[in-house]
Amino acid sequence: MGLLFVAAAIWIAAHVGIAGSAVRARIVGRIGDAWFRGVFSLLSLASIVFLCVAYRRAPLLALWSLPAWLVWILDVLMLPACVLLIAAVAAPNPTSVGQDKAMAREPAGVTRVTRHPMLWSFTIWALVHLLANGELGGVIFFGAFAVTSLVGMPSIDRKLAARDPAGWARLSALTSILPFGAIATGRNRFVPGEIAWYAPVGGLLLWAGLLYFHAAIVGVPAIPG
Repeated sequence: MGLLFVAAAIWIAAHVGIAGSAVRARIVGRIGDAWFRGVFSLLSLASIVFLCVAYRRAPLLALWSLPAWLVWILDVLMLPACVLLIAAVAAPNPTSVGQDKAMAREPAGVTRVTRHPMLWSFTIWALVHLLANGELGGVIFFGAFAVTSLVGMPSIDRKLAARDPAGWARLSALTSILPFGAIATGRNRFVPGEIAWYAPVGGLLLWAGLLYFHAAIVGVPAIPG
């Protein structure tokens, strides 16, 4: 279990302690943004491989078990995670890397719901699997992803605010981190027609495929027997 703790700490340190802090700016100032992205991509790949290997080798220490009805609820919660993921890649996202032009436009589509659709997709996925596994290794493994996703949202916001204060002021006034937060407070409205049809359809197909093939992919059935 110690190896898994180390792997999770490296993953979190890389994304929170480097990419999500002032350290990134200092490194970029020395080697340039392109080099930083390249080196950090390799570091991320190495750290996630290390994390996955450590998780597979960790002993099984059960903490809780879930009733079948709760597993079904967790299965359903994966549907919005899949839809958010497809919607995030289907249209320009002002909080994605290299989307400064998108930030200058009025928020539309899924950005009206949340300006961090992809990170919310990862967060829901991580928390659902953390609860569903009910063992210490899963808490560490999926908890590491949940931490980096949740911390990453305000971290990205700070970078956008520093890079383009005027654009950030417009974006933050009309959007929210919390899904439907800006809509609930009257700062924006939900316009389903702005979301491409293949985002919900693709999300639904992805969700159904993951449920059906979950046992074949990871060795654990997602649907209660």
